[in-house]
Amino acid sequence: MTTLIFDCDGVLADTERFGHLPAFNATFREFGLPVEWSADEYGRLLQIGGGKERMATLLTPAFVEAAGLPRDPEGQAAEVARWHARKTAIYSEMVAAGRLPPRAGIRRVITEAQDAGWRLGVASTSAEASVRAILDVAAGPERAARFELVLAGDVVARKKPAPDIYLLAVERLAVSPDDVLVIEDSRNGLLATIAAGLRCLVTVSDYTAEEDFSEAVMVLTSLGDPGGEATRVIANRSPATPEGWITLRDLEACLLTQARVAP
Repeated sequence: MTTLIFDCDGVLADTERFGHLPAFNATFREFGLPVEWSADEYGRLLQIGGGKERMATLLTPAFVEAAGLPRDPEGQAAEVARWHARKTAIYSEMVAAGRLPPRAGIRRVITEAQDAGWRLGVASTSAEASVRAILDVAAGPERAARFELVLAGDVVARKKPAPDIYLLAVERLAVSPDDVLVIEDSRNGLLATIAAGLRCLVTVSDYTAEEDFSEAVMVLTSLGDPGGEATRVIANRSPATPEGWITLRDLEACLLTQARVAP
């Protein structure tokens, strides 16, 4: 029995550039806020874990004055919560409309792992409604319902790169860290995984740089699909993995490898 834990954004689907960013900007327009994030600016904001936390960076004195926002912390927090709730709704509508298809290979990996008796979970800093919407699309509703764990949003006080969400996942699943492989796409996610004492496979996506992931047991361009998008192995600290697409045996090899970086 082994355990596979997925991040959501950039792992289950390429969501940041084509999903979250447009949803944030649409929300700003609806609320009449004088801001629109560019792709480059949003890439820098991804170093901050959590959508509400990214929105809160707007709350400079000048912005608060220009937008006519409350000046007290409680009022500002309530405004950010309203913005984020609407952003989550817009994003969920985009997912339901099929505008954010799953990453190549992800449904195959989920299907093979579940059929082999693996335990599956998701650990993400995104809002739970957004995560569940993406999971339904990526895995299919029936397979998504079989996930044993979905941790999302504010389930922990400290978000990635803090290890809290992965420590909670291991606790909730009651598994040994040696039996857990995490699939991530961000530097913060990798750092959170390492700090939790877990192995991490990285699949690069919209806003990730290959050189940021030397600590991962494997770095891939994608999970790939037979006859579809090919997988390129960028860095490999586990037993050799063939080019083409990732297999369940490759994931087991990642778990068996002794390569692990200390926190």
